[in-house]
Amino acid sequence: MRTKPVRPAAPTADLSAGLRQYLYFTAAITGMVIMIVEILGAKMLAPYVGTSHFVWTAQIAVTLMALATGYYAGGRLVDRTPQLGRLYGAILAAAIYLCLTVLIVKPVAFWCLNFRLALGSLLASTVLFFVPLALLAMVGPFFVRMLTLSVNKVGGNVGRLTSIGTLGSFLGTILIGYVLIPFLPNSLTMFLSAGLLMLVSAGYFFRWNGKQTPVAAVLLAMIAGLTTGSVGVAEDNQPPKPEMATLFRGNSNFGQLLVLDVPQVSGGVHRVYLNDFLVQDSYDPATKQSAAAFTYLLHGLARAYAPKIDDALCIGLGVGIVPGELLRDGARVDVVEINPAVVPVAKKLFDCPIDKLNLTIGDGRQFVNSCTKKYDAVILDAFLGDSSPSHLMTREAFSAIHGVLNSNGVLVINTFGHFERGHDFLTGSLDKTLKSVFRNVRIHATSRGNVAFVASDQPDLKLARPASFADVHPDCRDDVETAFADTAETDPHSGIVLTDDYNPSEFYDARNREELRRLLARSMQ
Repeated sequence: MRTKPVRPAAPTADLSAGLRQYLYFTAAITGMVIMIVEILGAKMLAPYVGTSHFVWTAQIAVTLMALATGYYAGGRLVDRTPQLGRLYGAILAAAIYLCLTVLIVKPVAFWCLNFRLALGSLLASTVLFFVPLALLAMVGPFFVRMLTLSVNKVGGNVGRLTSIGTLGSFLGTILIGYVLIPFLPNSLTMFLSAGLLMLVSAGYFFRWNGKQTPVAAVLLAMIAGLTTGSVGVAEDNQPPKPEMATLFRGNSNFGQLLVLDVPQVSGGVHRVYLNDFLVQDSYDPATKQSAAAFTYLLHGLARAYAPKIDDALCIGLGVGIVPGELLRDGARVDVVEINPAVVPVAKKLFDCPIDKLNLTIGDGRQFVNSCTKKYDAVILDAFLGDSSPSHLMTREAFSAIHGVLNSNGVLVINTFGHFERGHDFLTGSLDKTLKSVFRNVRIHATSRGNVAFVASDQPDLKLARPASFADVHPDCRDDVETAFADTAETDPHSGIVLTDDYNPSEFYDARNREELRRLLARSMQ
């Protein structure tokens, strides 16, 4: 039986010193971009599918499958045709595909909203990032064969390439976490990463490949990719709807921040603050009032249930409306906010009196764990997109908050919740968890899904003073009055006590969160 002859790999002696160094440089750059794409991919999808463990599980799973595929394909390719031009062609193709993802991420993400969260996240990650990651993963096995002269050099070459690629991945992780995400739009970061890969590919074709590959073809492919990516970046910077005015758009470690002036049918505008396309607050700049019911609940319930508020702690600044109201009541207000990027936005665009607040940039759980001060009211309004951080919603977290409250102090929590059977796991669990720490718990709910929990050790928790609705914005006054008028009850058979060791709220509340995110994301479509 005759077999097709396989051309031997080009030995190290056939590669110039400059080319060998360039191969190592390429391994570092591709390793860096792989990590950037893995992390940035999840951030690009966050405005549409969220940041739950389903999303990160999908992104990591797709990355691992792409790497496995790329390693196998790279080894097969180099054994068949050990030509560096083909490998650098694969890098160029990966760069062009990444440019395409900048343009198509929105339609792909909206298409995936038609599926359940776990499946939709997996499909979106696969369509957008599997191909370029697999192409980049071909570098390792391909270069090992190209650089190996004899069997006794294999170990050193594998170790050296793996080390250099891993160092590149380390650099990519540091860059994406501490430099690129906080200061550049996600679309621009992906576009620049693709451009870097194009430069690496072009460096080989123009310096070492000679006449084997037409220069015009390489240039044409680069121009096509860059044009596609630039269109995607430009579209990403447009407001969701033409009639909206963009006042601020910026990235942060905790999502993309967006402030829009949205015209109202009744006249005027509402200034809307969004995090990853999800509305976090609404403000009337003409009357300097919040237009969101939950802000009145947080402030109003704290005033109504607490006998006095001389000292208040707000976990979560938002755009500063609730802390500002507490200041106007004469309270001393401490605020802990994990996202420093929101502070100048609150001050400049929402009239937040930042200078009069005692502001700490940090995690709310860490703050209360080390806090020695006592408060009359603690307002917990911390959100990561469509949900509160799970580590702030456990028995241990509530116990820490309980420890910083005065004997008659109150904790007021804003969250999204449901009371319908089959949808009420989170609401029932928060009720049970709070009751495992506090003596009494009351629940007030709006018609738009906001649920406010009030917890205290007061023996008879009731309104200490009547609520006033005179200063409530007309657009949400009915909702606020309805929420104050009555308290809600949870099904005693629903939910569990959430702990640091076992908190499956993300899993059991996934259906509610995906429905909310689908509704809010499509409102921006």
